[in-house]
Amino acid sequence: MSIKLPAVLELLQAGVHFGHRRSRWHPKMKKFIFTERSGVHVIDLEKTVNELEKATKFVQDTVAKGGVILFVGTKKQGAPIMKKYADEVGMPYIVERWIGGLFTNFANVGKLIRKYKSLLDQKKSGKLEKYTKKEQVEFTKEIERLKRLVGGLGDMSKIPAAIFVLDAKREKTAVTEARTKGVAVVSFCDTNINPDDVDYPIPANDDAVKSIEIITKSIAEAIKLGQAKAKDQK
Repeated sequence: MSIKLPAVLELLQAGVHFGHRRSRWHPKMKKFIFTERSGVHVIDLEKTVNELEKATKFVQDTVAKGGVILFVGTKKQGAPIMKKYADEVGMPYIVERWIGGLFTNFANVGKLIRKYKSLLDQKKSGKLEKYTKKEQVEFTKEIERLKRLVGGLGDMSKIPAAIFVLDAKREKTAVTEARTKGVAVVSFCDTNINPDDVDYPIPANDDAVKSIEIITKSIAEAIKLGQAKAKDQK
C-alpha cells in the first residue's frame, strides 16, 4: 500500500513550484526546473510528484523495518510544522538548533538525553524539592537548556535510519554528519540546493508555509503506513 500523493494542482495551490531568483540557484537543480519567470525559477511539479513518490516509498519501507526518521527543521516558519507532524507519528525532531556531533559523537548526546530525562523525572516526582530554592532554580534552567537541545529526541537510543530535512542548506551540518555516518537524507530541495547532497531530493519551495505543510504531511502519512505494516508483521 502507498500513500495518496498530492496532485499537481494541489502542489500548485500550495506554492510548491516557487523557487528562488536565478542569481541564487544551484546549477545542479536544473533538471528539476520547469521555467523562469521574472528572474525567478519555477519548479517542475510533475518531477516533484515523482520524487515525492520515491521519498515516501523509502520512508514507508524504512519505518516498516523498524527504522526511525529524525525530522530536522530549524527555519522559523517551518519548525512548528515539522514538530507537529513528528509528534503526530511519534518520531524524534530537532527544531531549535542542530547539536554538533549528534551523529558523529552520539555517545555524548546520549548522555544529555539521559540527563534530561532524569532531571525531568526527578522534578515530576518532587525529588528536587529537597534542594534550596536557588538550587531548584538552577535545576529548572538546566532542564530548559536540555529541553531546547534534546527535548525533541525522546528516547532515541541510537542513530536514526534517516533524517527528513526542511532546508538542506540551512541544515548543512546535519546533512554532512548524516552522510558521514551512512544515514539516509530525505529533504526538500529548493532551487538553491545541491540535490547531489541528498539521497531522496524533493524539489519544492522550502520557505512557504503551505508548501512545507503539504510535503511534510505526505512524509508523515508514509510513516503511518510504515508503522501499520510493522505492526501487521509482528
